[in-house]
Amino acid sequence: MNNRWTPESWRGKPVQQVPAYPDPAALETVEKQLAGFPPLVFAGEARKLKRALGKVAAGEAFLLQGGDCAESFAEHSADNIRDFFRVFLQMAVVLTFAGSCPVVKVGRIAGQFAKPRSAPTETVDGVELPSYRGDIVNDLDPTEAARQPDPRRQIEAYRQSAATLNLLRAFATGGYANLENVHRWTLGFVADSPQSSRYRELAGRISETLDFMRAIGIDPEVHPEMRITDFYTSHEALLLGFEQAMTRIDSTTGDWYATSGHLLWIGDRTRQPDHAHVEYARGIKNPIGLKCGPSLTPDGLLRLIDALNPENEPGRLTLICRFGADKVSDCLPPLVRAVAQDGRAVVWSCDPMHGNTVKAASGYKTRPFDLIVREVQNFFAVHQAEGTHAGGLHLEMTGKNVTECTGGARALTDADLHDRYHTYCDPRLNAEQALELVFLTAELIKRERQGRERPRIAAAE
Repeated sequence: MNNRWTPESWRGKPVQQVPAYPDPAALETVEKQLAGFPPLVFAGEARKLKRALGKVAAGEAFLLQGGDCAESFAEHSADNIRDFFRVFLQMAVVLTFAGSCPVVKVGRIAGQFAKPRSAPTETVDGVELPSYRGDIVNDLDPTEAARQPDPRRQIEAYRQSAATLNLLRAFATGGYANLENVHRWTLGFVADSPQSSRYRELAGRISETLDFMRAIGIDPEVHPEMRITDFYTSHEALLLGFEQAMTRIDSTTGDWYATSGHLLWIGDRTRQPDHAHVEYARGIKNPIGLKCGPSLTPDGLLRLIDALNPENEPGRLTLICRFGADKVSDCLPPLVRAVAQDGRAVVWSCDPMHGNTVKAASGYKTRPFDLIVREVQNFFAVHQAEGTHAGGLHLEMTGKNVTECTGGARALTDADLHDRYHTYCDPRLNAEQALELVFLTAELIKRERQGRERPRIAAAE
């Protein structure tokens, strides 16, 4: 690999999953316009996230990453952003308190508009159309005109990301995230669920703890970590022209940073080591995620780590494993061993969504909750067996009351899917299912920590 890197050096490499824009001149105009827009995030924030992820890599914290499969222009509203943030705060506090572990919070939000597709076309009602690639590229409406890639949609994606970030920052630092509000984060439709009673019990314990801390002189007004939280954004770096336009030099270090999000990841379909997406990602200083699927070999993974984290910087690289419940026990151990034997500092995160997608008898694409749980359990079991840290959870989830994944405490069935199947692309966990999963994950974290703390008996020489 040529070591000379620039924000546009990816253009000299083979590239996958790039839409064919009918008007290249219009695309160039939009990219030049974006290059003059203010950054969405800042280099110092990305560095702070990298330090936090370094603690995850060292086994001292846990990464919670989640959000929409693909954000949509039509559903961009303050209520939807607030409801997502509320359930995300609930999930994080469950993992922190029940799992006794600091949690790094990263949303799939404020930039997750592009989606890779398995084919350039799809058939809708008997008509072959260009595939929907996310609102940043084209429209979901099943017409030839709507499916044509339109570069001006990138401007709308930027503006919506900026508005979303503005509200998220206000929620995270303006008092909404105060632990004293822990009872107020429950969404209305979750209030009568089995998870609600578990959460209320946990929230009561937190309130008692806060009362005790206040009684001995520790008050949220004096200790900001109790009333504000660090929340970061992430998305798949798929549309490289957009990412290049948003890549800027940090004035304090002289390094290049992607300013479209704090953490960017490379998908399983675009992780070829000599292709454009790896070329782009290797040059920016943000934390980077890498999706790892069943086709990835140990040698292939080490080659990608060499490209993306040659200095072995803790927190730089998160390996997001998406194998499927029936494959993780076979596919993950060789990768974990290769990375450990080579002394690479990485975050191991579990994506139990993408490998467990099935087509229901009704025709809906869904994800059975029991398979999602089983993949998380198997992920933790592998790391326990290998003596490594199961460091994160990567979910497609929403604060909306959707019926897209079967199973969970309410035992949603195939027949329920049509009730509130609202996703633009892949099925998401609703708030109740997401909470149920993090309660289970908190128990796994607790067992892992207890296992590490257990005294070891030295073998006789």
